[in-house]
Amino acid sequence: MGNPVVHFEIIGTDPARLRAYYGELFGWEYDTSGPVSAQVSEAGNYGFVETDGIPGGVGGGAEHESHVVFYVGVPDVAAALAEAERLGGTRRLGPDRAPGRDLVVAQFTDPEGNLIGLAGPA
Repeated sequence: MGNPVVHFEIIGTDPARLRAYYGELFGWEYDTSGPVSAQVSEAGNYGFVETDGIPGGVGGGAEHESHVVFYVGVPDVAAALAEAERLGGTRRLGPDRAPGRDLVVAQFTDPEGNLIGLAGPA
C-alpha cells in the first residue's frame, strides 16, 4: 500500500472570504487557533477543518498565491522531497517545521506543474 493523503489546503489572498464561502457551501466549521508555517498562511488566518474524510485547512493572506494542494504523509519529508526532485519535480516550499508542532511540511510541483504537498514527523 502506498503513502496516504493526509491533509488538503485551499489557499488564497482573502482567507476569511474563502472560509465563509466553503463554510456556507459545505457546512465546514473552522479552528483558526492552531499554528502553521508562515510559508503556508499568515498567522491567525488559517482555519483547520475536520471533515468525514480527509482533514484540511483554508487560509493564506495578501502575499499568498491562490492554489489548492493535498499533502501525502511520508516518514521523512526531506528524503521524499529529494526523491521528487530526482524524478523531475521542482521544490516549492520547505522542508519547513510548523511552529510549536512536531510536523514538517514541504511542497513541490510534479513534471506537469501540479502542486503536491508532503507532511511528516519532525
